[in-house]
Amino acid sequence: MVCGGRGWGAETMTSEESGTGLGAPLFGVGVMALAAVALVFGGFDPGQPVPKFIPGRAELAVAAALFMLVCGAAMSWRPVRAAAAAALAVYYGAIVVLLMNGRVVLAHPGEYAAYSSAAEQLAIAAGALTIYAGAAEIHASRAALLRQAGRMTFGLCAVLFGGAHFVYLDLTAPLVPKWLPPSQVFWACATGVFHIAGGVALLAGVRARLAAILLTAMYAAFTPLVHIPLLLADPASHANWAENAENLALTGVAWALADSLARRRRFS
Repeated sequence: MVCGGRGWGAETMTSEESGTGLGAPLFGVGVMALAAVALVFGGFDPGQPVPKFIPGRAELAVAAALFMLVCGAAMSWRPVRAAAAAALAVYYGAIVVLLMNGRVVLAHPGEYAAYSSAAEQLAIAAGALTIYAGAAEIHASRAALLRQAGRMTFGLCAVLFGGAHFVYLDLTAPLVPKWLPPSQVFWACATGVFHIAGGVALLAGVRARLAAILLTAMYAAFTPLVHIPLLLADPASHANWAENAENLALTGVAWALADSLARRRRFS
């Protein structure tokens, strides 16, 4: 318990309290990978549906990719981590989710893919918000609220990801390696359940850190089992490169969330 007479500074989170976990740097690598794919293939990341009629679209795409590249690199440098995380949270939350994906959702309110695609971008915003809460020198109560917001937002996204496995089972099952027993459909459904269970745990705050750790492990497993084989089968595919980069970013989000949930507040 903190006595009120100790003042605001007694409840201020410091950069040293942001932990030594690898979640933030891995998240940064994922964001940098998304930026690199966008720069190499030209245009915006596939998860950022900017209308083709927007003036200066090509220039805006390059600017967005460079912004992501710089902010992603900053995740590995503690003195600027908070500022970069805040910038990414605002960019993905306000611009990508609301302006870009929000337009798609309004145009196709009956299509589940519109919501699950928006959730992919919202999850990155949640990761950035979580990292900001741990790295910024802000009041401890505010940091706790931001961490909670990040946790619950990512929990909602995980539930939407899991739902997509069932809504689009015919598309999800073929992604599972055929050699993996007992069957492709089994693992497509199982990972859907894992997503939903993890998301509910995060939303409820029950065994939340365990859920974040298990989600991290699942996303990490997706890379060698699903995404890299797809990339090797069709290395010219923009979508395959983007999916690999996005999965890396989501792995970083889940890991950063696990780091955040492991952290205990300290008061000076």
